[in-house]
Formats: sequence, structure tokens, C-alpha cells
Amino acid sequence: MSASSFPGGTSLSHLDIYDGAAPDGICGGSPHMHLVSTEAYLVVEGRGALQTIDGDGFRETDLEPGSVVWFTPGTIHRAVNRGGLKVLVLMSNAGLPEAGDAVMTFPAEIVGNADAYAEAASLGEAEGRAERAARRRDLAVTGFEALRDAVVAGDRGPLEDFHAAAGALVLHRAAAWGQLVRERPLAQAERSLALTEAVARGDVAHLREARVHEAPSPAGERAFGMCGRIRAYDVTDQENPR
Repeated sequence: MSASSFPGGTSLSHLDIYDGAAPDGICGGSPHMHLVSTEAYLVVEGRGALQTIDGDGFRETDLEPGSVVWFTPGTIHRAVNRGGLKVLVLMSNAGLPEAGDAVMTFPAEIVGNADAYAEAASLGEAEGRAERAARRRDLAVTGFEALRDAVVAGDRGPLEDFHAAAGALVLHRAAAWGQLVRERPLAQAERSLALTEAVARGDVAHLREARVHEAPSPAGERAFGMCGRIRAYDVTDQENPR
């Protein structure tokens, strides 16, 4: 993994929330959950909402320009687009979501079967990907509705079952996640600690190493993400010409 001094070992993306309607008539993305990473939205344009299921139950948080909302691991979230919703996404543990730290809320019989889940989650070849992304979203919404309705009715059993099934789905790849955390957020925290100790000793030699870094503008087609069309910024450290 390339070195990055971007704050906190995080990743940064620009996300246009899907504007097509799911079967329930609500426009937006595929509900899903991260098992380890915390995610933050900074709304830059449009309006919408974030529907969530967490330890406190079901909630809907309105989103408008300037809104900042973040959600910790285990928060099932669905981005709702009520008109031109665009957000900047800050994700902890850069590289971890791409390594499988996300499970969509497909119906229980799919989440409980690794092969069925992989087939439902796959977007396949480039041609027809938009239609497959919409079908994937609709399937995740179906499972989300079942979890939401159960929690609202006071039954947390389906949610606990989803947590267990999600853990089982990622178990085979989770052992590699520790290295990603060590290379980015942990390494940065240890570097910061070392600097504070150096300054406390009167040693400020590291100040000579100060540099400005700039992320290049994302190029090419936006990818089909879980919540919308996404462009990830490359926040690895790059040499700036003088």
C-alpha cells in the first residue's frame, strides 16, 4: 500500500446518491453495514436523508447542504435521495471497505449463504452494470425493510441474525484486515505520538520535512458503488513539482 499522510488513515470519495426509485418508491442507495469502519457524510449539494438501524433502533436523519453525519461499525444505513444529493464520504481505515468490510442487507436466506450472497452482490461486466446495480439495490432494500419492521415492532432477533450472518460472510478475509489498519491509521497515530514526544524533548527537526500534498482530480467513469455513483480520491502522498 502506498504511503499516505492524509489525516487519520482515512479515504475520501465524492458520491452522487442514486436517483432511481426502489420498489418502495424511495430513491437512493443499497442499504448496507460496515463491520469495522466508521463512515462520515458531508453533504455538498441537494437534499435527502439517512435511514439507519443501530443499537437505538430505526432512525431517519435529514440531509441538506452542510450536513455532517457519521456512523460507527454495525450501523445499517440507507442513503435516500430527495433531489440532487451529493456527498463527500470520509471513511476510516482506508482500503478496508474495498477489502470486504461491508455487507448488504439482502434477505436472510441470501446473507446466510456465501455463494448466493456473492452472486447477488456481483455487478459483472461493464455492459448492463447500471441495471444490475439497481437490482442489487432493490434486493438490499427488501432485506432492509424486514429488519426495520422487526426492530420497530420490538423484535431484535432478525437484526441479531443479520449481524451473525454478516460476520460469517467476512470471516475468511478478516484476518488480513489487521495489516491494513496497521499500515494506515495505527502507523499515523504512532507517528503523531512520536512527534509529540520529540517536541516535549525540545526536538523539532521533523518540521523541516513539512510538505504540501494535493490529490489529483478523479478521472474516468464514476464507479457503481453501494449508495451511488462514486469517485474515489487518490490521497497517497505524491511529489509536487516546484
